[in-house]
Amino acid sequence: MNGPSLPVPPGLVEAFRTYEQALMSDDVEVLDRLFAPASTTLRGDADGLLVGHDQIAAFRSGRGGAPARRLVQTHVQVTDPDHALVVAVTELARGGRGQQTQLWARTDDDFCGGWKVTAAHVSVPAPALDTRIWRVVGDPLVPGAPAGPLVGESVAVKDLFAVAGQKVGAGNPTWEAAAPVERSDATVVDTLVEAGAALRGIARTDEFAYSLAGTNAHFGAPPNPRAPRRVPGGSSSGSASAVSLGHATIGLGTDTGGSIRVPAAYQGLTGIRTTHGALPMNGVLALSPTFDTVGWLTRSVALLREVGDVLLPPDPVPGGTDLVVVPELLALAEPDVRSAVETWVADQGLIVREGWPLGELTTWLRAFQTWQAWEAWAVRGGWLADRLDTLGADVRTRFRHAASVEKAEADAAYDVVCSARTRLRDLIGDRVLVLPSSSSVAPLLGQGLQAVRDATMRLTCVAGLAGAPAVSLPLATRGGLPCGVSLVAAPGRDRALLDLAVSLG
Repeated sequence: MNGPSLPVPPGLVEAFRTYEQALMSDDVEVLDRLFAPASTTLRGDADGLLVGHDQIAAFRSGRGGAPARRLVQTHVQVTDPDHALVVAVTELARGGRGQQTQLWARTDDDFCGGWKVTAAHVSVPAPALDTRIWRVVGDPLVPGAPAGPLVGESVAVKDLFAVAGQKVGAGNPTWEAAAPVERSDATVVDTLVEAGAALRGIARTDEFAYSLAGTNAHFGAPPNPRAPRRVPGGSSSGSASAVSLGHATIGLGTDTGGSIRVPAAYQGLTGIRTTHGALPMNGVLALSPTFDTVGWLTRSVALLREVGDVLLPPDPVPGGTDLVVVPELLALAEPDVRSAVETWVADQGLIVREGWPLGELTTWLRAFQTWQAWEAWAVRGGWLADRLDTLGADVRTRFRHAASVEKAEADAAYDVVCSARTRLRDLIGDRVLVLPSSSSVAPLLGQGLQAVRDATMRLTCVAGLAGAPAVSLPLATRGGLPCGVSLVAAPGRDRALLDLAVSLG
């Protein structure tokens, strides 16, 4: 170690070496003792900032150890006998150099002379390709046309859409290995390229798009930069994270049960699920054709509309812009999300509040999920029947359930879906329904996600059952975490809904 003229305090070097040894051996107990046991202790890295010893300890216990490395340089700046800044340059065994900066303070603890880390920042070389986000990436992968309304924009394409010369991987390595190379683009992909947008790459998805979390068992969860160490939202997770991180300006995805609206809410983005059938699904891998729709995410509502101007047909039906809030739907969200939506509603002024007969919502959701499962097995069961073990645990559970749905059960569910569709369209009328985009903020990685999925789908199934367009606008809770408010209009009113979103956003 070397540093300025002030002498290095006794015990600091030994404490630092103990820290390094514990880090390389993943001795969580020693590492926890070397970090100050305070709510103000800090640890930051490229994924975000952890505040408080408890958060840091929880992260470390679930990490599985740090990458192997050796110290190249270590510098100490002593501010006084009880405080010092240690900056170390590291060289990773896998290649590349990193850096760590630690603020140490001497306490009354006998362990390691009382020296504790009160703040730390760690940096490692960025990967050439973050495989949590991207399956294939280029600079660009496919250039856009030289002229058009989307020149200068870039697209992260969900790995369900055909891109000429590439495979459709669907988030599953076994499927990808057997998939053919596509000979042409999906229709919507081709339209975006012809409008001048460049394809940045093919972004990760949850397996076969059968999830709302974004925690792919094979490739990991794409990062959520607006809510570090929380799930990104799925199944358009890679597209959403690419946009949120600035890797692309447009995230192309699909929305069956909320796969655009949920990642938009979790990551503070704008997103649209289009009217069912408004855009062609040619070249898009299906999950549940009754509910599958094309959608996209952006960081601004203005660009969201610009993409709509390129992709969407003219609205076939007129409609008003009166907003209606249903308290029973608001009540389905967690208090912090509900409060954020209520605040947004209050800011809009004249919004009608009315009770809707939603006593059948639980029945409607069950029918939605049953028919979705039936269709999912109808389109994927032939391939998956003897390959269920290739799926991650959560998606495997859903497909196993899908395989068990009897035809009579599915037919009964479809009848309920049709009835619910008619009823919801009547209730929406020519107005715009306002409701939370998700039931909660993004859960922490590693938490149980099924209950969150079920709670959120009670909200997202409304647009899915109605076959209606929905735009998610970003909000934030009082705690600063992203959430979203959804605007749902009658089917066919996509352009008008985007115009309204711009005026409100």
